[in-house]
Amino acid sequence: MREWISSKAVAVLTAVVAAGATVVTALPAQGVVGGDESTEAYSFMGSFQLDYPAPPRDDQHGCGVSVLAPQWVLTASHCAGRNPTGAKVGVPQGWKVRVGSLDTDSGGEVAEVDHYYRLATNHDEGGFWGRDVALLHLRNPVEAEPVPIASSTPADNSPVRIMGWGMTCDDSTDPACYPTRLREADTVVQPSSTCLSHDEGELCVGSEDGAVAASNMDSGGPALVRESGQWAVAGVVSGPDASGKTLYTDVTRHADWINGIITGTDVPADDHIPNVEGAADLGTCAGSVVSTPASRPEDPALLLTNGHCVEGERPAPGAALVDQPADREVPIADRQGYPRTTARAERLVYATMTGTDIALYRLDKTYAQLEAEGAKVFRLASDPVRAGDPLTLAYTSARLSCEADAVVPHLREGGYQQDNSIRYATSGDCAPWPGTSGSPLLAPDGDTVVGIHNTHNRDGEECTDNNPCEVASDGTVTSVRGRGYGQQVHLIADCLTEGSVLDLSREGCVLTGAPSGAGQETGQ
Repeated sequence: MREWISSKAVAVLTAVVAAGATVVTALPAQGVVGGDESTEAYSFMGSFQLDYPAPPRDDQHGCGVSVLAPQWVLTASHCAGRNPTGAKVGVPQGWKVRVGSLDTDSGGEVAEVDHYYRLATNHDEGGFWGRDVALLHLRNPVEAEPVPIASSTPADNSPVRIMGWGMTCDDSTDPACYPTRLREADTVVQPSSTCLSHDEGELCVGSEDGAVAASNMDSGGPALVRESGQWAVAGVVSGPDASGKTLYTDVTRHADWINGIITGTDVPADDHIPNVEGAADLGTCAGSVVSTPASRPEDPALLLTNGHCVEGERPAPGAALVDQPADREVPIADRQGYPRTTARAERLVYATMTGTDIALYRLDKTYAQLEAEGAKVFRLASDPVRAGDPLTLAYTSARLSCEADAVVPHLREGGYQQDNSIRYATSGDCAPWPGTSGSPLLAPDGDTVVGIHNTHNRDGEECTDNNPCEVASDGTVTSVRGRGYGQQVHLIADCLTEGSVLDLSREGCVLTGAPSGAGQETGQ
């Protein structure tokens, strides 16, 4: 059930914690279940709404928040983890809160979020569980009456009130599963032993049988207790427990951290954000917009990614896909990783996994249009990568420093073979992970795509899917767990003409599918 946290982190119970790719899993049918629609608004209760990446609901609600001060709201760290690079402290884009209303789409006050502070990420040595707390700073103050932090951890069996706009069923395609009206329920803090995955610093909240609990998109919402005749926040929703109850981070344990930021006495510095300009997010893969010496400003722009990243059926070994229909959204990142502009891939120009592992899409915008919209356009190299060349792997949330350790005569994986593949040196931070496929490999100038990342050996197996093996000129096969590889791209330019048109019969074109292409001789 901890997988629910991972899925929340990327789409606030839907999309990526901290720079790594995660898998969205099926969710239990909860949603402040066992409760009712609230009849009166809470001035401090709010909906955290995002443009990036947009939640799968029209009101853009992703998490709950509680107003602690006129320009500060409390939520869960994984909710604020929906920044492209997974930074702990930084400046967001397209984040806002609506507070003091029963409804997510009307009423109350709307304020823009201009800074986020996360107590923990999944990569923290101090651990994430029990520290899933974040503060959001508002550009302008709200008039809502704040809620105080509870004075101490609530005792077992003490009453709490939970609330939120979380899903009421588990069909993410059904609009009826996304309530726009606030729901609430009265329940209790259970002994920690009754939650199966409870960690230090977490409250186990809900009915004993799990019939009353929080849900997907209730994350960040409060567990409220009564103190001195008023509500106080004791916890924020972190994730589900296998028992059916909900795990809340005990915010009373982090009052000093919260107060230090709100008062300005102990404010963490912004994280260094890598320049990820130009990376295109294709979901399970990455890509980049590239031009060739033949490209003109008025030509349709081309997107480069891996052949194994195409939607639908992959190209068969020894073959290529040419001029296929496509309809794929292509957000192109700014320096911080937020979409600078978006295009659509309207045609798959070419894709192969033989000889090299590449795909080219034709976009619905020209190079001139993309540059006018501020999108980064890279140049495609015409020379091969050689051993010792410095490389930068340009992913959508990170830049990895790599070096070409060797050029491998043949690389085999699951029935495919690529030639003159680029093996990365094991030194430095070049350790690609699933999801980085299609990331361009940049020359030191930062403007030229000299290669494209495509695979790494996951399990140490030999020549199987996700476990590439090297084949030397003498036929010797080597397979090393953890080794990463990229593919040459200098072959591409000779096969393209003006207008972003593919011509496999053009002189010098040796891609798989060319009449006399060397690539056709590299199948298994």
